[in-house]
This record gives sequence, structure tokens and C-alpha cells, in this order.
Amino acid sequence: MADLKTQVLVLGGGPGGYPAAFEAADHGLQVTLVDEGAQPGGVCLNRGCIPSKALLHIAKLINETRESAEHGLSFGAPKIDLAKLREWKNTGVVGKLTGGVRTLAQMRGVNLIGARGTFLDANTIELKYPDGKTDKLTFEKAIIATGSSPAVPPIFQLGDPRVMDSTGALELADIPGSLLVVGGGYIGLEMGTVYAALGSKVTVVELTAGLLPGADRDLVRPLQKRLEKQLTAIHLNTKVEALKVTKAGIEATLVGEGVTPKQTFDRVLISIGRRPNNKGFGLENTGVQLDEKGFIKVDRQRRTNVPHILAIGDVAGEPMLAHKATREAKVAAEVLAGGPAEFDNIAIPAVVFTDPEIAWVGLMEHEAAAQNREVKVVKFNWGASGRAISLARPDGLTKMIVDPKTERILGVGIVGVGAGEMIAEAALAVETAAVARDLAETIHAHPTLGETLMEAAESVYGQATHSYRPKR
Repeated sequence: MADLKTQVLVLGGGPGGYPAAFEAADHGLQVTLVDEGAQPGGVCLNRGCIPSKALLHIAKLINETRESAEHGLSFGAPKIDLAKLREWKNTGVVGKLTGGVRTLAQMRGVNLIGARGTFLDANTIELKYPDGKTDKLTFEKAIIATGSSPAVPPIFQLGDPRVMDSTGALELADIPGSLLVVGGGYIGLEMGTVYAALGSKVTVVELTAGLLPGADRDLVRPLQKRLEKQLTAIHLNTKVEALKVTKAGIEATLVGEGVTPKQTFDRVLISIGRRPNNKGFGLENTGVQLDEKGFIKVDRQRRTNVPHILAIGDVAGEPMLAHKATREAKVAAEVLAGGPAEFDNIAIPAVVFTDPEIAWVGLMEHEAAAQNREVKVVKFNWGASGRAISLARPDGLTKMIVDPKTERILGVGIVGVGAGEMIAEAALAVETAAVARDLAETIHAHPTLGETLMEAAESVYGQATHSYRPKR
């Protein structure tokens, strides 16, 4: 066992960990990045955000070729080479990006160690390598970025590979004839969309009264309408009471009004949320405190109750989003370098990469109602957008929440093609306390979907150019 030393330890190499290591190195600190994955990048890059978006791109291509017949362009049925698709996802996309992270670590002088890290105390960590060998590493300061894992209740842990979490679903072992998706959140809908496009008969079961619980209903409605055509069934207010392994497949017991109680599926995807990775790496040996939900407690500088240990990303609180982790990484590294930084962002956008995409940032209408806050709500329907019409996708909506007194933009929600790209402008508006007139009077290129933000802002002051609301 060797005794290693470093100025800054970063535990976890995901979208929080590796940016934190890079930023700390850029500030002149000696940094060691410890990650147990075969490749750096964490869940997001290896088993989450990136591979899922690659498969969603394929699903979108398949759906577009099917729908193009309505406009005079017909293609034959797609021939799916599953092995080649997996290879492209794993090597052409994930491998290329993880290789880039490794190269950037070398260029910055970050010591990247592929090992399981377990805290022995608040200044020492044990490194266990894949071959079983171990080392000790002492550090002056640390950033914990251990991320999160899929939550799978014990009743669904059958020990059968046909019952998958999101990681298993992304492996794309086969194209099942039928797939049950347990949970109508963003992961379930994204992966359900992929498998449906590839040819599976997909059934989604959601415990609550609507898909994407917590999202604005105006934004969910166009997506649900499209999914009802693509998926075999969507069961709301329905519970999966049990799963059972049978010769014919995985038998699910469903409880809900009008739902067949016993149904058998070739595969089942459990997608009911994620939990912070707070166990199994000796956190209890550091004295760091957790909150009632299991997240590491941090202040605005991302410091824990142990001043030289910071935490960022999914393990440090909601929202559990990669881009939030990356911003926290920048803050944490600057704090360790002695800077005055703190996490004071008010705009953290969220995106659901279904088709149509849903994106939102800031205050939403239902949140304002819950707070008894007076707001002005304006909507611009994409049926009036020249660009949306030319794409044959007028099923979108841009919605803006404005303070009626100051006209400050408090929140924006978008559903439609490319909503995830468009939300950046809205996030900038919310973060910088822009008023609606700032967007309304900013010239947007024509014809673009971005114009819908401008026209929504115009609606705050009267009539948008391409829509008309009769005066009351």
C-alpha cells in the first residue's frame, strides 16, 4: 500500500466531479480525481444523459421517416442493426466524449485515478483498484461528487435482467416485443419513446393523475397527445402492486380503474426516481452531515459542516441535474482557491428530451398559484409560427410568466421541437432579471422557433404580430 498525497481530492468523475477538478487545477491547485468507473464522465456521460440522447436522436429519425409520408415523401420500413447501433452509442458517442475528458485531465495536470474511494477519516481516503490492490491518499481539501443512482424498491428487485433500471434499458440488449414502463417521469418517457420507435409495444403506468408530475400541465398536454398515438397504453392513477417472473415473461399486477389487473411483458423498466449516493464510501467517517432526504448538507459555498470538505451535484441536493452540478463545480473550486464565490443562481432550467421536448426555467404558473403570487401569464401557440408550420410541427407552445408590476420575466415554459435549445435564452432572461420588453424588442431571426419567445413577450404589452386575442 502506497501513501499518496494531494492538495485537493475530488471524489466522483461525473458532470460535477470532473469540471470541479479541472477548475481547481486551472486555479493552480494540485488535484486528484478519483472515480471507480471504467471511463470518466459518471452516470451522465456513460449511462445517462448522453447515451439516452443518442438513442432519442435515432427514435426521432425513425418517427420522422414514418410521418414524412403525409407530406409526399415515403421511405421503406427501417432496418435496425442493433449491434451497430449499440457500437455507435458506446464507442462513437460515449467513448469519444469520455476519451476527451481523459485527455483534458492530462492536459491540465489532474491526476485521474480509476479506483473505488472510501473515506477512512476527514483527511484520508482508501483507494481500491479493480485488481484488488489498495492505496491510501491523504488530502487537504475535498469535493464530494458521488452523484445518484436509480431508485428500485425491494418489491421490484427480482434478480431477473428483464426487470431493468435506466442503466439496463440503455444497454439495449434487445428490442422486446412488449415493455412496461413503471413511472411516467422524464426517464420513463424518454426511454419509452426510444423503445416504441424501435418497435416495442410500450405501456406506461403512472401512480399520479398526470405524466411528468410537477411539470406545467399546459406543457405536458401536447406531449401526452402525441404519446397516446405512439405508445400502446398510458395508465394514470395506477399502481404496479407486484411483479412476478414467469416463463412467458414478467407478470405485472396493476391496480387502477379500467386497467386489466394481470398483464405480462417481455421487459419492465423501473423509472420512479433517483436517490443520492451517500452510502458505501465511508462518508460516516468524515463527520459530514446528511439532511432528512439523505442529501449532504451544504451552504451557499457548497461547504459541508466539515469546512474543508465540500459537496456538489446530485448528492448535495435537488434539483438532480447535470448542469446544476457543473455550475456548483465552478463555485466549489473557486471557494477552495480562496475566491469569494457562492452558488446564487436563481435560474436552473429543466429539459425533458421527448418529442416534443419540454423545457422550463424559473417560476411556473402552478407554483405561483401555490404561493398566492400575482402574475401575468401569456402564451404563444406554435400554430402561428411560420417555422413550426414549415417543420410540420405546430404542436408547440411558449408560455411566459411575468410580474404584473415590474414586467420582470419570472419564468418561461416551452413545449415543442428544440425546446431544450431554446430555453437558454429564457434562462438568461430570468437570471438577469430581464423585463418582457427586453425580449419583445430584441430582433429575432425569421423564420425561427426562437421568435415565439419574442412574440410571447410582445403579448405582455398587447397583441403579438402573429396572434390575436379579442379584447374583453
